[in-house]
Amino acid sequence: MGKEEQKQPKIAITMGDPAGIGPEIILKALAMEEIYQLCSPCVIGSAGMLQRIARLLGRSVQLHPIQSIAEARFTPGTIDVLTCGTLDADTLPLGTATAAGGKASVDYLTRAIQLALQGEVDAIVTAPLNKAALHAAGLMHSGHTEILAQQTQTRHYTMMLISRYLRIFHVSTHVSLREACQRVKKERILQVIALAHRELQRLGIPEPRIAVAGLNPHAGEGGLFGTEEEEEIRPAVAEARARGWRVEGPISPDAVFVQAMQKRYDGVIAMYHDQGHIPFKVTDFSQGVNVTVGLPIIRTSVDHGTAYDIVGKGVADHQNLVAAIRVAVDLVRGRWAEQAQSRPGS
Repeated sequence: MGKEEQKQPKIAITMGDPAGIGPEIILKALAMEEIYQLCSPCVIGSAGMLQRIARLLGRSVQLHPIQSIAEARFTPGTIDVLTCGTLDADTLPLGTATAAGGKASVDYLTRAIQLALQGEVDAIVTAPLNKAALHAAGLMHSGHTEILAQQTQTRHYTMMLISRYLRIFHVSTHVSLREACQRVKKERILQVIALAHRELQRLGIPEPRIAVAGLNPHAGEGGLFGTEEEEEIRPAVAEARARGWRVEGPISPDAVFVQAMQKRYDGVIAMYHDQGHIPFKVTDFSQGVNVTVGLPIIRTSVDHGTAYDIVGKGVADHQNLVAAIRVAVDLVRGRWAEQAQSRPGS
């Protein structure tokens, strides 16, 4: 067994919006000893907020506040917490979108990105933030993905959703449906196919089979219901196939996800946000993981929101976060294997 396979991936878990369910699901996930068998986790957030939520839920928690990753113990039963930002954990209103919560969530993410770029952690796993809170803080971002791309200076990236049944990559995400249709262009589709091909290989699929969904009903029905399939999607698929990749499409959107669940394809290219998210969440909401593909760092996330309505009630489900940690570990090990293979003499 190589050195890369023996060491534990260091995972930075960002708290997300501290007024949401992020602190609760982190407490529950890191109470699981098996997480420490998978990786070395560290929370980027607020130790004060973790303590506040633990008291509210009647949970006993041992925290280890740190100033750097080098100080982390990574010991089951103790949560390493790197506190950053200026949040007052005792006064922040819970279950509410506030400027303080929005700013804190970006402070945590920014610190985690710095740690990943510097190689101090191997991946980032993010708890949910809230767009209204971001905007209240004057941060006009549409979500984690765009912040990550901006701070890592990444031009070509996409969102991948991964669950027990599906792997879906998106041509566009957080834009209006009208704009999403306008973004269905050959160059962008080909970029996403290329990103999907590489990421699926990192997940251990040497020759991934990729399906490309159509945009229109019945994939345009030969131009009767729209021309994007013939003018943009089919040419992108043809070029991808010319590169030697196993790509098929455009396939009718009402059939392609069923075919993927039947294991005919390893991944699906969706043309817009809801085309991919609806089948994904319907089939496996609790285990779905969001991955930002194309970044120089690894980032996975829960695929749910801040759930303000259940904050402090002790009912938040942490299994989504556990799944995100597992996927992050798989991706780290995939990159380690890729790097090992590219070394001279390997």
